[in-house]
Amino acid sequence: MVAQQTDVIVVGFGPVSAVLALNLARKGHQVQIFERWTERYPLPRAICIDHEMRRMLLTLGLEQQLQAIIQPGETYQWVNADWKELITFDWARESISGGAEVNFIHQPSFERLVENELKKYPNVDVRLGYEVLKIEQDAQQAKVMARNLATEQTDLFSASFVVGADGANSIVRQSIDANWFDKGFQADWLVVDIIPNENIRNNIPVEATQYCNPERPTTIAPAGIFEGQYLRRWEFMRLPHESVADLENEEKVWELLKPWVTSEQATLIRFKLYNFKSLISQKWRQDRILIAGDAAHVMPPFMGQGMCAGFRDALNLSWKISGVLSGQYNDEILESYFEERSPHVNDVIELSMFLGKVICVSDPTEAQQRDQAFFDGVVPPPPNFPDLTQGILAKNPKFNPQQIAGQLSPHSILQCGAVQKRLDDLISGQFALLTLNQTIPLSSSDQLQIISLQDEQSKDIQQVITQFMQQHQIQAMLVRPDFYIFGAVEQAEDAQQLIEYFEAYMQQYSSTHATAIA
Repeated sequence: MVAQQTDVIVVGFGPVSAVLALNLARKGHQVQIFERWTERYPLPRAICIDHEMRRMLLTLGLEQQLQAIIQPGETYQWVNADWKELITFDWARESISGGAEVNFIHQPSFERLVENELKKYPNVDVRLGYEVLKIEQDAQQAKVMARNLATEQTDLFSASFVVGADGANSIVRQSIDANWFDKGFQADWLVVDIIPNENIRNNIPVEATQYCNPERPTTIAPAGIFEGQYLRRWEFMRLPHESVADLENEEKVWELLKPWVTSEQATLIRFKLYNFKSLISQKWRQDRILIAGDAAHVMPPFMGQGMCAGFRDALNLSWKISGVLSGQYNDEILESYFEERSPHVNDVIELSMFLGKVICVSDPTEAQQRDQAFFDGVVPPPPNFPDLTQGILAKNPKFNPQQIAGQLSPHSILQCGAVQKRLDDLISGQFALLTLNQTIPLSSSDQLQIISLQDEQSKDIQQVITQFMQQHQIQAMLVRPDFYIFGAVEQAEDAQQLIEYFEAYMQQYSSTHATAIA
């Protein structure tokens, strides 16, 4: 067997691996994908992408295609058995990234969309029907042994890096001896997707709703657009006295749906019982082998963040792997992947668990006590959505006013001469210094772009970034390729010092420094 060499091998071909591959392919790297199934799973699973990850998808050139399969969120309401409000999230409000806070998406349509985009790149080799049997590595390369299930032929493939995005039972995670940490949440829920008949509304709530009724805790939500049709989802918690067989049959599904829609009013797409868990891997990297998405973390779905968390992994990992492959960084920068993503996703899991514990109550007395605690205002508010707290962020307080480092930066449309451009497209996956002052001379840097928001070639016509910076009383901020703020300064004359601080900080990752695996 002769090892076939590439830049990155991705194991698994779900949405996270596809987005990772597309990010890397657009940066010019050779990517090989191995997936044991010959066809994609045709039914929906995830139904949400938040504003931050929609922003990322737009940088991949997918804006027009996405419009046909997503629908902006409305309010996300949590109500008790009498439909009285417990918690409400405004998912329709304008986000810092532009557009609604949350959008609903039809996952199979999204996967086809990204797969079609990948076909445009000759540097991407998708191998369906290939089962990965073994992953090993040495100082020079990572190696994957894979079997073609059609021919039974086994071959050895090698790459600079292997990324496992192969789900909760990941063979890649097992290959690096990474153990799960179980955060203790577990519940069985029946997931049901339907297409309502045209002009049928019946009693279906418009909003995403968590119906916290102890008789049957229930989720009701939009589920994206499929071929012009708006899908809806219900999720029903399995009660303590029920078995899997009690719920996983069509007659029972229609019985559960009856308060909202009948079999004469809709088409049943699928139903399946899932076990919702809260797991996080205690290791995400071993030298040239890394994991992402469900291979690294599993969470309850109550904030719609499972797929989004995987997309954040892909975005964080892609610019760092690309930097190593291009010779800009040494491999030590990959240590920041776990350092940044693990605490962030842990906080997202905690938020999802907080909400899961609100709805997963089947005891009437306990539910009544829960409701009263909300009405009395004694329930602490849900945790804020997390920022980055560790990793490649300014540590010097002078460059971290108001603890701004690690916050998500705002997006805006810029007037660039005669044309308008999205800020993210202008930055194009690089570090960028955004400044409100165009009179302070700044030395150029090969590590970042310098953009004056008052210049006629990059004017912030929407004023979104300008207002953000004025609100935080900063004159310049340095933004990472994944939209997070590295650091900022309150005085325009300190912007050059921020550049110099950044360059000195990143020197530890310079390819001129010794690396562990090169």
